[in-house]
Amino acid sequence: MELSERHQEYWRKNLRLTAVLLAIWFVATFVVIFFAPQLNDIVIMGFPFAFYMAAQGSLIIYVVIIWFYARRMNQLDNEYGVQEGEE
Repeated sequence: MELSERHQEYWRKNLRLTAVLLAIWFVATFVVIFFAPQLNDIVIMGFPFAFYMAAQGSLIIYVVIIWFYARRMNQLDNEYGVQEGEE
């Protein structure tokens, strides 16, 4: 099936958004923990930064990523006319 230029543009924007959000997820999940010994000098609310990120910070970032992705994809769906039908 041949995709039109409009569909290709939609998927390029979708993939770019996904790549950026995956990069943020990777940093919040792996990079922070990899540098945990160095980051533990930073204290947030009485806890070392790496502990805070493992306990709550990364979870907050995950929820924000999910919220932003859903919001932006709804905007893109409406812009390109591929939104879900109203029931």
